Amino acid sequence: MKWTVNDLNMIEKTPTSPAWLQTRVCDIIYNSTNCRCKVETTNPTTGEYRIVLQGTFDRDEFTPKGTY
Repeated sequence: MKWTVNDLNMIEKTPTSPAWLQTRVCDIIYNSTNCRCKVETTNPTTGEYRIVLQGTFDRDEFTPKGTY
C-alpha cells in the first residue's frame, strides 16, 4: 500500500481492532526509509503502555510523481 500524510490520520481512529492497527503500522514501517521505536512508559499493574514510532517515508513512495 502507498501511504500519504492523509493516511496517517486514519491510524488514530478509535476504537479499532489490534489486527487492523497492526496492518496499518506495518504498512507505514514498510514504506519508510528509516524508523525507530521508543517505549515511553509501561505500567505492569494496569498493562498500559505507550510506544512512539518515528521515521521517514521513502520519498519515491511518499511524494507524488513530478513534485521533487
